[in-house]
Amino acid sequence: MNRIEFIIATAIILFVAFLLGWFSYWLIHRFTRVSQADIGELDKMAQALHEAEETRDQAITYIQQREAEMTNQLTQTEAELSAAMEGLRAARQEAEELRGYIERQNNG
Repeated sequence: MNRIEFIIATAIILFVAFLLGWFSYWLIHRFTRVSQADIGELDKMAQALHEAEETRDQAITYIQQREAEMTNQLTQTEAELSAAMEGLRAARQEAEELRGYIERQNNG
């Protein structure tokens, strides 16, 4: 094999390697290409996710407000119960004092 044949063989091998590389790139690009429909679907999914996050944030805010209202109402109810129990205790004590007074009046 002389010098010219070696150069031609090397050029052919390099050209075949170039063609194989280009064909591989084209094949990979062809299978991994994102279509406009896929991009549209991704945009729809992103919009739906954004709306879901907003709805979640609104729900969390509503729950926190409702929890604060319920806590306030519970505190008020407990205060009213405490006052009612104190009033009942005082009424029982007064009734007991009145019974004792009546019994002393009847016996005496």
